[in-house]
Amino acid sequence: MQDLDKALADIVAIRSQLASGAAFRGYGPATIAATAAVALITAILQHAWLPDPTASPLTFFLGWASAALVSVVMIWIETVARSRRHHSGLADAMIHQAIEQFLPAAVAGVLLAVMLWKFAPETLWLLPGLWQVLTSLGVFASVRSLPRSVALAGAWYFVAGFTVLLIGSQNHALSPWTMGLPFVIGQTLVAAIIYFASGESDGEE
Repeated sequence: MQDLDKALADIVAIRSQLASGAAFRGYGPATIAATAAVALITAILQHAWLPDPTASPLTFFLGWASAALVSVVMIWIETVARSRRHHSGLADAMIHQAIEQFLPAAVAGVLLAVMLWKFAPETLWLLPGLWQVLTSLGVFASVRSLPRSVALAGAWYFVAGFTVLLIGSQNHALSPWTMGLPFVIGQTLVAAIIYFASGESDGEE
């Protein structure tokens, strides 16, 4: 029985090593581009219907949390389907690896939001910029399994995050555009990089 357990553990280790050395093809450029559209629509709706986001931070952040949830669900559904198509038996290992690379940044973003909301609500204006910086760290962490040029998108989010923090420091105001536009541009850039790196469109797979 111990030999069987050891053999199974060795198989899992080998699969993990193979997954870590393979390029992840689970992200579809069309779906990534669709998340940019979600960010743009959210910014437009908040601009039209939320005249003073700073006075209604809960509504502002709930709107963006909903947009993030929609985007994650969209990406997850296509990632699972594409991974099973492209990676076959390694699909689960590849998906787990992709999650592990981005999960620390995502968890940090959620915890930062909760901490600032509970203990320092006057500093909530920091969240948009901080989220963008954390997104850049998640993108950089994913470079190992994605096209190396995706680091350009990581650099974009990094610069955009600190720019948004600088803008916000002037009046401590929340804006749907300083939240939305960096993600619109960043997600569009990621989609374009993956599309041209793969040399194929989703419709051709």
